[in-house]
Amino acid sequence: MEKDYKAMLDRAYKDLPEQTSFVDRFAVPRANIALQGRKTVIINFKEIAEQLRREPDHLLKYLTGEMATLANFDGNRALFQGKHNAESIRGLVDAYAKKYVICPVCGRPDTQLIKEKRLWFLQCEACGARSSIGTS
Repeated sequence: MEKDYKAMLDRAYKDLPEQTSFVDRFAVPRANIALQGRKTVIINFKEIAEQLRREPDHLLKYLTGEMATLANFDGNRALFQGKHNAESIRGLVDAYAKKYVICPVCGRPDTQLIKEKRLWFLQCEACGARSSIGTS
């Protein structure tokens, strides 16, 4: 019986089609950046925050801290003081997603931020993992 099972299993694996592509249901949104005089503008800032399922104020606080500059959020876009490199801003959005959105255990974006006392946790809705992310 054991040989028959192994033979059937080998035949089933051989008959399976090869996986040619992998489709990820989540991609970090790409920031649309423009310069207006001496200011840098993320035009689709609100859309980015919505796709990441985070409050725009939290994302803005992270970016201003990392960029060491002042910023304003006017409802749809974010205005940063000074001229900043578009690729570095996009890299910071990716770093934010990795730290505050993607579950470190299962790698899915189905998470939420929970604050308990002074500590922040990343609670995954997919696998149930709870990870400390320090202060934000």
